[in-house]
Amino acid sequence: MRFKKCFGVLAAAFIVCETMTFAYQKVDLSGIKPQSKKEQLSQVEFIAPEELKTKIAKNQAVAIVDLRSQASYEQGDKTIKGSLHTRVRKVANRLRELPRDREVITYCACPADEAAIVAAQALLANGFKRVRVLKGGWNAWLQAGGPVQPRPK
Repeated sequence: MRFKKCFGVLAAAFIVCETMTFAYQKVDLSGIKPQSKKEQLSQVEFIAPEELKTKIAKNQAVAIVDLRSQASYEQGDKTIKGSLHTRVRKVANRLRELPRDREVITYCACPADEAAIVAAQALLANGFKRVRVLKGGWNAWLQAGGPVQPRPK
């Protein structure tokens, strides 16, 4: 019994020493340059409302993802023609619903298109090749007079 206690104490001391050694290791980050917000945004391309209106009018194959907040979505009674509504945090769960052979356009009602950018980055990270953000989002779409449809109930 005494041997087991000594062995247990030694094992615990060893684990604590290893943990402390690992915790205080320094990582060399000199080769990694942190990205600024501008660099992160530059990875995502934007599409103007007029260009998207033209694509829809010509029946070009585009998938449109509405990322407005649930409250904003429910307040309005319209959405962009043919769009799929989802929450930003659920985009990765709904990848199968989005065709990979089409261009994917994301939009939101955020002041600087934040939610649409985050979703576009998630789609690009999951293998989508042609993803763009609607510049100005929902408000720019309404100002441009883009086609809308009634929101599904």
